[in-house]
Amino acid sequence: MDNKLKESYKTISEVVDILNTNNPNKQNNQSYTIRYWETQFKQIKPIKINNRRYYNHKNINILLKIQYLLKDQGMTINGVKKILSRNNLDIDEKDKKIISSLDIKFRLSKISNLLKSIKKN
Repeated sequence: MDNKLKESYKTISEVVDILNTNNPNKQNNQSYTIRYWETQFKQIKPIKINNRRYYNHKNINILLKIQYLLKDQGMTINGVKKILSRNNLDIDEKDKKIISSLDIKFRLSKISNLLKSIKKN
């Protein structure tokens, strides 16, 4: 692999470091998490050379988006798949509003269930 290509692609361990650095919740992402996400999200397509994975900038941005939606917003894998399937791989204001409203609905549902359980006791 030439130097220019090495600069534009990151190994899976470098991507793990990027995800851990960019995660405000400081949740520890390991390489097995990234490999699992590869099986779940067809948008992640690293190149493989000698059984090593190399991720380009686009793949890293998709992984950051997946991390944000799963870890920070509490979405499910299927929910993230729906957002990614729109072929718009940038989180835009519309996505943020959808995510925010889903987050609010989820939290309200949890509060409602908690109140119901308290009333029963």
